[in-house]
Amino acid sequence: MCEVITHRGPDSRGTFVEDGVGLGIQRLAIIDLETGDQPIFNEDESVVVVQNGEIYNYRELRRELEARGHRFSTQTDTEVIVHLYEDHGDDCVERLRGMFAFALWDRRRRRLLVARDRVGKKPLFYAARNGSFWFGSEAKSILQDPEIPREVNTDAVDSFLHFQYVPHPLSAFAALRKLPPAHVLTWEDGRIETRRYWKLSYSPDDPYGSEEEMHERIRFELLEATRLRLRSDVPLGAFLSGGVDSSAVVAAMAQLSSTPVKTFSIGFDVEAFDETAHARQVAELFGTEHHEFRVEPHAIEILPKLIWHYGEPFADQSAIPSFYLAELTRREVTVALNGDGGDEDFAGYHRYVAQRVADRLSWVPDPLARTGARITDAIGPGRDERSFRARLGRLAHAVSMSPYERYAMWIAYFNEQERGALYSDDFRASLAGERTAPTVIRDPYLASDAAEFTDRILDVDVATYLPGDLLVKMDIATMAHSLEVRSPMLDHHFMEMAARLPASAKLTGMTTKRVFKDALRPWLPGEILDREKMGFGVPLADWFRGALVDLPGEVLLDPRSLERGYFREDAVRALITSHREGVADTSNKIWALLQLELWLRTYIDAERPAPVAVG
Repeated sequence: MCEVITHRGPDSRGTFVEDGVGLGIQRLAIIDLETGDQPIFNEDESVVVVQNGEIYNYRELRRELEARGHRFSTQTDTEVIVHLYEDHGDDCVERLRGMFAFALWDRRRRRLLVARDRVGKKPLFYAARNGSFWFGSEAKSILQDPEIPREVNTDAVDSFLHFQYVPHPLSAFAALRKLPPAHVLTWEDGRIETRRYWKLSYSPDDPYGSEEEMHERIRFELLEATRLRLRSDVPLGAFLSGGVDSSAVVAAMAQLSSTPVKTFSIGFDVEAFDETAHARQVAELFGTEHHEFRVEPHAIEILPKLIWHYGEPFADQSAIPSFYLAELTRREVTVALNGDGGDEDFAGYHRYVAQRVADRLSWVPDPLARTGARITDAIGPGRDERSFRARLGRLAHAVSMSPYERYAMWIAYFNEQERGALYSDDFRASLAGERTAPTVIRDPYLASDAAEFTDRILDVDVATYLPGDLLVKMDIATMAHSLEVRSPMLDHHFMEMAARLPASAKLTGMTTKRVFKDALRPWLPGEILDREKMGFGVPLADWFRGALVDLPGEVLLDPRSLERGYFREDAVRALITSHREGVADTSNKIWALLQLELWLRTYIDAERPAPVAVG
């Protein structure tokens, strides 16, 4: 189980085994290189812990614990967990400021506590069968035990085709589940209990103050979150795209660092996807030691490796540049900071604007809304799904829906109707009666305490898209190269501050992240803050009409793929043909189907999971 995830921690392996329990850890040494190997024990060795991640406030916690009489045997951050557990029990997680997944064994009580950080930076899979319990940072660890069957969870496949990722608590493997973010799980005498220990609140509990006071608060909290994430006994750097969020983190690092910050960027030969000029501008502004790498169509050669490392179907195409960026960065540093979380904190995605427009058009009578939808369907989305025509079509369909249905439709790769047309009768029959996909957005939307529509959608993304997609993408891409990534804007204090700011300050008219951009104007130029958001995708649509035009058909129309009986051949063929001939941009749908098929070949067909050839 340890061996198959050596990439996550190549520096040391630790195990603890006694009657009925075994803990294993692959350590990437970041803090306390000499004495910090795990497992870690308390004073009398009655409590033992293994942890993946970092506790950033460990120095402050250590001082408190030592003042109460606890004795430490290492200088590592992980040791605070066992001593906090002695004082606070399961509530120890509430004192931790960091990213973590840990397992703690109480030897006296013969009781296991596993926990995951608040936003889900670090993953945790588990399986429970016949009174026994397995856990691991990646599914492939648990699958090393032949007792765990490798059967497909078709409900997870349905959700994957909607969202481009498998949402928690589902796993693509029927026998496995994911512990949701901000949850603890206990196992005792074969019984499992879970509870949530944290949730963002969007109900303000203090005055906002003036705009300038908000700006000062944002800058202060960003500097503090960044300061904590500079604690390391190994070299650090930063991902720099030239966008607002990564530039803000580099600006904070430059103010806190006594030496030039090392920065790393990825570029493309397709201008619409290339931000390297902006990254260079920020690098020059702060005098960083800057490194660049360019991604071309032959980058698809890493696809088998991606499939193996991600371990589940995962269709966020930016996994490709993220994987290469991590490889480039690891040549120079062991830890990198990034700008993840800024869009979810301050409403940075264009879809938030569209959703608010649709919400304000909800008064439109249903007959008129249906007519508008029919007209846009007749016009069609065109060659680019990001075009005005495509967005107008989605808006026309969204007007008559409930807010959570509308948002679920807007972000879908394959919406409900498209999945219905794709599925074979047998596959449709295999899905559970109450399928998960429709509830993924509905449940957090209804559970949110946000009064404003924009904040409620942000709350949904923090609960779903952030841990299910963005953080999975970054964790797997970086840990595949033994690189740790830290995200100041996912610090829970920073997120709580942002959640309490007025929704109108985040999304103002058509301007996204307005209050955050204004707070950064003393640090960054307007050319960086006010330019159009580009995202971190790859030119798949161009590749599937050019250098990779044959790949979709070679894989998806191969007899091996068709014989699974999941999808109708005519529906798959139509997706490929319409994209190749320029009728519509179906590149995202094709990419999702490719990821699914190659995952099936790697993890379900093969006797033991290993990278497979494409084609």
